[in-house]
Amino acid sequence: MKLVRKDLEKDNAGQVTLIPEEPEDMWHTYNLLQVGDSLRASTIRKVQTESATGSVGSNRIRTTLTLCVEAIDFDSQACQLRVKGTNIQENEYVKMGAYHTIELEPNRQFTLAKKQWDSVVLERIEQACDPAWSADVAAVVMQEGLAHVCLVTPSMTLTRAKVEVNIPRKRKGNCSQHDRALERFYDQVVQAIQRHINFEVVKCVLVASPGFVREQFCDYMFQQAVKTDNKLLLENRPKFLQVHSSSGHKYALKEALCDPAVTSRLSDTKAAGEVKALDDFYKMLQHEPDRAFYGLKHVEKANEAMAIDTLLISDELFRHQDVATRARYVKLVDSVRENMGTVRIFSSLHVSGEQLGQLTGVAAILRFPVAELSDQEDESSSEED
Repeated sequence: MKLVRKDLEKDNAGQVTLIPEEPEDMWHTYNLLQVGDSLRASTIRKVQTESATGSVGSNRIRTTLTLCVEAIDFDSQACQLRVKGTNIQENEYVKMGAYHTIELEPNRQFTLAKKQWDSVVLERIEQACDPAWSADVAAVVMQEGLAHVCLVTPSMTLTRAKVEVNIPRKRKGNCSQHDRALERFYDQVVQAIQRHINFEVVKCVLVASPGFVREQFCDYMFQQAVKTDNKLLLENRPKFLQVHSSSGHKYALKEALCDPAVTSRLSDTKAAGEVKALDDFYKMLQHEPDRAFYGLKHVEKANEAMAIDTLLISDELFRHQDVATRARYVKLVDSVRENMGTVRIFSSLHVSGEQLGQLTGVAAILRFPVAELSDQEDESSSEED
């Protein structure tokens, strides 16, 4: 993402002009947009024209519109973003108040104006415009007959290919059908890797599976690469890292990212940091439950006691339609930072973000036990009884 201009007033009202450069920038934009914002961008509008003879035709004309945002639709697989709203600025082709849908496009700038730019939104712009935050991890999560080729970016886990091949069981004295199907499966996975992984950007390719599937696959892939003189795979061989996972499904990627060998290799990536923070939270919940809270009310109470060491919060919560609720989450983040706590904003498109979402989307690891909360709950429930 490229920041072209930033004009903010003292009361944090104002506008920013940005150019999305990569598909992932659409996800950042989706998180920046809120209902009620003003969006100015180039778009194509179908316009009816009447000729001198009275015949009516229609032309598609590119024009710049300013909309008051009413609905936002994001397609995570295609990384496409459509914004629907009403026109709020004079335009020769579109009447004031007329509805229009703008599809934001890569490498085409837009201007976003808000009545209030909060700290979480401004931080996202900083992250989106930082070149170090690009997709640098790829993963192949597999089991016999099933594989997912994923890109792990700082903001989301994108499934780029799913390979499914029916593999017959081995039979006594005749394994040829099984072996042929397995080779066909491995070939398709290799093709998906070459098609979807950009080795110029990717630092590491995780190959995760249960049992010996990953070893067999990697042996096969590099034997074929030697036979066919595939320089792309042979030159990038050191980037492949084999790790254990319980299955070939996408959710098993979390286990692969938890592996110590992986975390040391990916210590500088946001995805690994998120997974470790969530893992630490679960361990704390198991061993010292008085130092692990989740749910907004509990976490706010812990924050009042200045007890939060690490706040885990899903970016989904900052897209809440209710302004007051959204402001409550922003206030919590600002307060934890003021009290010298660490804030980790999880992407709801990451596997770890999905898991945090199941825990209400907000959780905290505390500096010291806060037993009063659970005691208060017990007292109030006994009073109700």
